Amino acid sequence: MTTHEDAVERYFTAWNAATPEDLAKAVAAAFTEDGTYTDPLGEAKGHEGIAAAIAGAHQQFPGFAFELTGTPDAHHNLVRFTWDLVSTTDGSAPAAGFDVITLADDGRISGVAGFLDRLPGA
Repeated sequence: MTTHEDAVERYFTAWNAATPEDLAKAVAAAFTEDGTYTDPLGEAKGHEGIAAAIAGAHQQFPGFAFELTGTPDAHHNLVRFTWDLVSTTDGSAPAAGFDVITLADDGRISGVAGFLDRLPGA
């Protein structure tokens, strides 16, 4: 597995963590201490801020998981990929987007620029 693929896998592990403890561990494994996350709906910084943003998404969409779609595209310290937010009960996918992550020297994510392609009610 490449550094890029590993970073994407750790990213989705964080976004799909089931418990607060798992979320804290996954965010620490995926992001640098001063990592950032930005999308059209908000911004977060640091492990606590990013974990809170992820927990908020889980509260808004209980019973959903983020799934990688397609193959990540990477060069240097950048990776872009697409995702769907998928219901674990019926397979519907009310939200989709793509993210661009920037990797630090240790392979963890130092920044995320998220773009939303589809949102419920939009």
